[in-house]
Amino acid sequence: MTATVIITGSTPYEVVIGAGIREQLVDRLGGGVDKALLIHASVMRGEADRIREALAGTITVLLAEIPDAEEAKRVEVAAWCWELMGQHDFTRSDAVISLGGGATTDLAGFVAATWLRGVRIVHIPTTVLGAVDAAVGGKTGINTAEGKNLVGVFHAPTAVLVDTELLATLPQTEVRTGFAEIAKAGFIADTTILDLLENDIEGCLDLTSDVASDVVRRAIQVKATVVSEDFTEQGLREILNYGHTLGHAIELAERYTWRHGVAISIGMMFAAELSRLTRSLSDAEVERHRLILGERLGLPLTYDASRWDTLRQSMNRDKKARGSSLRFVLLDAIGRPVVTPVADDSVLFAAYAEIAG
Repeated sequence: MTATVIITGSTPYEVVIGAGIREQLVDRLGGGVDKALLIHASVMRGEADRIREALAGTITVLLAEIPDAEEAKRVEVAAWCWELMGQHDFTRSDAVISLGGGATTDLAGFVAATWLRGVRIVHIPTTVLGAVDAAVGGKTGINTAEGKNLVGVFHAPTAVLVDTELLATLPQTEVRTGFAEIAKAGFIADTTILDLLENDIEGCLDLTSDVASDVVRRAIQVKATVVSEDFTEQGLREILNYGHTLGHAIELAERYTWRHGVAISIGMMFAAELSRLTRSLSDAEVERHRLILGERLGLPLTYDASRWDTLRQSMNRDKKARGSSLRFVLLDAIGRPVVTPVADDSVLFAAYAEIAG
């Protein structure tokens, strides 16, 4: 069985979820494509070769193997991809395919967005994080020494193919870190996701199960609903950054060696504590964060107490900052997010003290 989530707006496209759905690649690329650059993570080398062979005689596929994780999101890697496209005379009718996790889709999307000011791209995410977050919504970006995703552009894909056969091959540690973004969708919008995580965590983490397909679809639908209304993050889309202000600072502090979901789990715990101090999030709702993220998903909830000054400096560069005020996505209650400026450092430190280890 397959499910389809539709992203509307000025450039509509579909996210298709199901076993073996990557076999639709040629149809989803659309007509007129002579060449495609398949940008893939190193672990996906075998699948990339299979795709190239399957498309032989229809589309000439050039493979571009990139570094793992955040090492892929460097301008030098993007420049190498541009070089390949230039050497092989890629035109506006040609395409890019991404095959990998969130870092791969971010980098590949940036390459597609900037080559000839935009060529089509189809994402085939191979991680939970990529499927529910990075591949959906049209955000692309690369990192700099100063922070994560500070250079990027919005570029809608032609389609996103979430193949559950590929997701089912992931190790459990990778699945659990990806589920941080699924939990985020529950905290900001669809509380049924939280009910499923609380009551059937084994089913949720078994990516061959119907309940796993349901939570993945629900998380994608949350993002689709928001992105359809606010593609370029002028307002509503900011709520998708719940937990990301501190989370991105932690990733930078750890030199991008931590999985995104690990840092975001801590970031959401911080945001929950800050919501308790500055908004109306209840003690019970903060504890629900601890239950789902810590006990059910086994993700970390604390960070080094001595690193606050470093993290605070990094947060100043966050994309949501406005002048001297940091803007956080906080919760008045679970399912009721609100973007909130916080200028009082003592309040920020008090929230951090609650999660400091």
